[in-house]
Amino acid sequence: MKYSLLDVAAVAPDEHPGDALHGAVPLARAAERSGYERVWYAEHHNMPAIASAATSVVIAHVAANTERIRLGAGGVMLPNHSPLVIAEQFGTLAALHPGRIDLGLGRAPGSDQATMRALRRGPESADTFPQDVLELQGFLSGETRIPGVRATPGDGSNVPLYILGSSLFGAQLAAALGLPYAFASHFAPDALAQATQLYRSEYRPSAANPEPYLIVAANLIAAPTEQEAAVQYQAALRWRAKRFLVRGEAELSDDELDQVLATPSGEHVRAMMRVTASGTSEQAADYIERLAERTGADEVILAPASPLRAERIRAVELVPAPAARALQAS
Repeated sequence: MKYSLLDVAAVAPDEHPGDALHGAVPLARAAERSGYERVWYAEHHNMPAIASAATSVVIAHVAANTERIRLGAGGVMLPNHSPLVIAEQFGTLAALHPGRIDLGLGRAPGSDQATMRALRRGPESADTFPQDVLELQGFLSGETRIPGVRATPGDGSNVPLYILGSSLFGAQLAAALGLPYAFASHFAPDALAQATQLYRSEYRPSAANPEPYLIVAANLIAAPTEQEAAVQYQAALRWRAKRFLVRGEAELSDDELDQVLATPSGEHVRAMMRVTASGTSEQAADYIERLAERTGADEVILAPASPLRAERIRAVELVPAPAARALQAS
């Protein structure tokens, strides 16, 4: 089983987005040292606490400052872009960093309705997602679906595509197209079992992917002691409550945020983090192993959840991938 890492270049309180973007490099290097397969960067817009909106640019920066680890979008929200532009961007990355670039695709806007308008897209933009995926696939494979139009760079690069989702739609589409599928159980765990079962049962083999390849996601909180991990977990809940439930620029104390978390809306935030590997190195690794066994996952995406970057890096160091852990034990 492979481990990968999800990074949104989280902006800590009193930080500038530039600090978060520069901080993406030491986190990726920690994942590289810990034997992780890849790092995914997510496209979100109009979110002051997340700096990874321009995924291809972030990937280029991190790729230039790492050596081996694969880097990918997890994901590009394809309805926000033309398939040709994405093919050119990721074809460029693949030309600069051969064998290290992946491209995960989602159909959500990555933000709210007002931001959708700012992106020049409407609610109907997602309706063409399956066709857009096929068009993008054609540009990258060298078998363009638009006569006379080719992606340069990108044409024939065969950058691996992945479908990302948090509902049954993505599972069905990935199965129909014979593509790997990643389920966002780190924030939307309710449909995890149904989506993974549907993907495997309906999978149609493709030339590039004769077998299904399933990825599931989990939050990661790891510390030297169980007590320290519990403190970080509560801090992660407060950080999410502040992002999703507190209006405006209101500054609430930890006690006040805990009161918010005790409300029905707060319970929803807690439920979002239901799939979390938390505790000591051994406890977190055990949770990940049980999650993979339960879902049949080929890969687990770990999303370090602590608000502090140093603790996120430490979590990755404490929970190396299985192959790296076996090497350390020997």
